[in-house]
Amino acid sequence: MSMDKHHHHQMPLTKSASRQRYNEWVFRDVPSDITIEVDGAIFSLHKFPLVSRSGRIRRLVAEHRDSDISRIELVSLPGGSESFELAAKFCYGVNFEITSSNVAQLCCVSDYLEMSEDHSKNNLGSRAEEYLDSIVCKNLEMCVEVLRQSENLLPLADELKIVSRCIDAVASKACVEQIASSFSRLEYSSSGRLHMSKQANCEGDWWIEDLSVLRIDLYQRVITAMKFRGVRPESIAASLVSYAQKELIQKSISGSREKLVVETIVSLMPVEKFVVPLSFLFGLLRSAVMLDCNAACRLDLERRIGSQLDIATLDDILIPSFRHAGDTMFDVDTVHRILVNFSQQEGDSDDEMEDVSVFESDSPTATPSQTALFKVSKLVDNYLAEIAPDANLKLNKFIAVAETLPAHARSVHDGLYRAIDVYLKAHLTLSDPDKRRLCKSIDFQKLSQEAGAHAAQNERLPLQSIVQVLYFEQLRLRNALFCSYPDDDIKPMHQSWRINSGALSAAMSPKDNYASLRRENRELKLELARMRMRLNDLEKDHVCMKRDMQKSSSRRFMKSFSKRIGKKLNIFGHSSSRESTNSPSRHSERTDSKITDRT
Repeated sequence: MSMDKHHHHQMPLTKSASRQRYNEWVFRDVPSDITIEVDGAIFSLHKFPLVSRSGRIRRLVAEHRDSDISRIELVSLPGGSESFELAAKFCYGVNFEITSSNVAQLCCVSDYLEMSEDHSKNNLGSRAEEYLDSIVCKNLEMCVEVLRQSENLLPLADELKIVSRCIDAVASKACVEQIASSFSRLEYSSSGRLHMSKQANCEGDWWIEDLSVLRIDLYQRVITAMKFRGVRPESIAASLVSYAQKELIQKSISGSREKLVVETIVSLMPVEKFVVPLSFLFGLLRSAVMLDCNAACRLDLERRIGSQLDIATLDDILIPSFRHAGDTMFDVDTVHRILVNFSQQEGDSDDEMEDVSVFESDSPTATPSQTALFKVSKLVDNYLAEIAPDANLKLNKFIAVAETLPAHARSVHDGLYRAIDVYLKAHLTLSDPDKRRLCKSIDFQKLSQEAGAHAAQNERLPLQSIVQVLYFEQLRLRNALFCSYPDDDIKPMHQSWRINSGALSAAMSPKDNYASLRRENRELKLELARMRMRLNDLEKDHVCMKRDMQKSSSRRFMKSFSKRIGKKLNIFGHSSSRESTNSPSRHSERTDSKITDRT
């Protein structure tokens, strides 16, 4: 709508400055008979053109009928002196252009000055409304610009439904464009079937960048309307990421506004799983912790992260602590709650959830798969090893994180053993009862041969743990012999020893208990040494047997070899040899003194 372009001037601050502005279009040959003051700017104008268009100015002039020159101050005029100048130009019949940059101001100032059709036909109000409805609301970019201009015109812009009309138009336009984009991807396959071609990420969503210029309160209303209209969750998520990057990274905003942005973005996130990038969720969580966002915001992020924790990395969960100086280096409590959320998926899977939740997977149940559990267990063990050296890390917190996952999550306990060993190194003053509490988390039967060998020599472990390690090492060797020669009189060992030992230990005094553990430790070490020697001999004989069998297949050779093997396998007193009459404890007293007792 053309009306001569004079709407990008600076605000007049003095009488002389304003004169230079309005002298270009005000009547020069007729003396001014009214002075209008708006936000400190002075306009010397004429009553007739103003009162003919503005009901408010007509009413104010009538109140000063006795004065030769009326002076009127217009308080809280929307848009300030710039908006009034455009309205005054309209009253004087000066042409200027109505655009998306000034239409919101014109709608508001015409309402303030009562420039409606009731007062004069084809008035400013109706002209601005027509432009808004017929031009702006049909163009998404123009709607966004009007919304941006409306930020400083609230609440009047809301009362006049300028904001709501533009928001509805943006949401509707975005939805229509996505539908059109989907139809454009329909194509026929070689078999004649109609299918949809692969879509590029957020194709047709060029509006994502445009929305980033809006203030957070209006942005929130636009996204809410888009979700209601059915805009794709992927597009909503992409817009949230773009907006957060501009507001939280590129702009320098105050802490209170930054906190509001984070809380609002979290509240707007789609409920669908895997739509919002995990790295973005962790970034928001770090900001939420640092800014001390409300509990609902942080818990929502923790639940979302917990639902896809199996694709997280160690760097993701190393969240710095932003609290007082005596706290840990990393925020262990937050990570613990995330792990609890991940683990609770297993418990929640049994319940039939009526509402669709972000934390439900696409499968019939939401139980974490064994693959996901295995990945998270490795992640947790690496995390524990990373935080273990922290002198401020309390034992209860370390154990809580270590024991969050179910028992079947770890098939191997090497990573957990390594993390606990790091913790023991960093906390040398730990008491023996605390060490035992800590090492209860380890299933020593699930240690690899290499880790078991290390643990057997690890003086940082409590004595009971070393005894368990040696026992399982003996068990492994014993069963290896049994598997190699099942026909011989070697019976596999089972785990009843540990149960019996524990029962006896509970019945003893602390002094007797300690002595008993030292004796068991010494006996197990000696027994392991003998078993290793015998296993080596068996392996040598196995090689010899293969070689001899290639030379001869006589029965006499096999018979003699069987006798030789029978003598070597007399380990635990199953044959009638003299050695079987000796108890393990007596035998240990005659063993090579080179094998030392580590307690």
